[in-house]
Amino acid sequence: MTQVVPEPSPARGGAIAEEAPSWGAYRDEFPIFREATYLNSCSLGALGMRVRHAVERCLDLWASMGASAWYGPWWKELDDLRGSVARLIGAGAEDVALFPSITGAVSAVASCFDYRTRPRVVVADIDFPTVPYQWLAKHAAGVEVTFVHSPDGLTVPLERFERAIDERTQLVATSHVYFQSGAIQDVAALARMAHRHGALLLVDAYQSIGQLPFDVRAAGVDFLVTGGLKWLLGGPGIAYLYARRDLQASLRPGVVGWFAHRDQFAFDITHFAYADGARRLEGGTPAIAAVHAGRAGLEYVHEVSPTRLRARQMELTAALVEAVRGIGLEPRLVGDVAAHAGIITVPVPDPPATVAALAREHIIVDQRPGVVRLSPYFYNTVEDIERTAAALRRHAR
Repeated sequence: MTQVVPEPSPARGGAIAEEAPSWGAYRDEFPIFREATYLNSCSLGALGMRVRHAVERCLDLWASMGASAWYGPWWKELDDLRGSVARLIGAGAEDVALFPSITGAVSAVASCFDYRTRPRVVVADIDFPTVPYQWLAKHAAGVEVTFVHSPDGLTVPLERFERAIDERTQLVATSHVYFQSGAIQDVAALARMAHRHGALLLVDAYQSIGQLPFDVRAAGVDFLVTGGLKWLLGGPGIAYLYARRDLQASLRPGVVGWFAHRDQFAFDITHFAYADGARRLEGGTPAIAAVHAGRAGLEYVHEVSPTRLRARQMELTAALVEAVRGIGLEPRLVGDVAAHAGIITVPVPDPPATVAALAREHIIVDQRPGVVRLSPYFYNTVEDIERTAAALRRHAR
């Protein structure tokens, strides 16, 4: 089911430009298209020149200022990044914490609960492994992981979650967009289900934020994780955690670092006091080059706007589905493309061989069990799709 949430207002979700952007001008900022056809943004967003320049600025500050860069420009970069993420998802900067990976963010959340009275964590059997691994590893501590089964490998009917959630459930942890199929899950409905039973909802939004408009407050989610690697165009090494404001004061994470201390520069090693806001969940010193890259990647998303990015995705995924069907292959869909983000999977007899054959023609896609996975973004063109479809016709059979 496609989730509908109110579009963020300019004050909360980023300003929306008056004129439509030139997709060709944006494409020129991504050098990979000079050498290749790139349809793999759901694995790694293409490198934009703004991101490269941001990392170079970080290195220039390191070269010229050394550690003193922390006392001004680098510290400001952390605050600016939290604020940029917050505007994108309809939150406040104090609701956002920074991490090097989704695993780190989910680990911090998981460490907030003792699970004695509520030992159950509900996940989908088509979630990315990072999510269930976190709680499967806590079996010795009494955590019970309940898998909700997908009947088709594409999505999970909401009523199956409804049956799995009960008064023993501490957390529902699942995806906004499923990584293998691109199907969009109605997480606002999941939040209501969880809350009716006194449980909380953690949303893995790695495959959605950026390409889909989303407002965490309107959806009612308790925690949300995403990061720069994919649709936010910031590369690896930077991830973001949203924690609902009225929960924050009650959170006592057992996995923390010195950035989680209320007065971290007091260096009081005998007393720990949690910081206010979501920063109480943070760990150690952030990778500052990744922070610069993350903020620069977000500039593209804010500038275009998630609404226009979604409209562009719909155009490109519709063209992709038509092209794939035109060569006699059948993409896996939940209904139509409106139920999907910018990820389309196509069953082929030998996905690794097909992906390797396309790579030899400088067409970069990905594979998952049984399928080739294609993921266009705003910088792609219909010509990219047609070239990829022609190559699939030659190699996928």
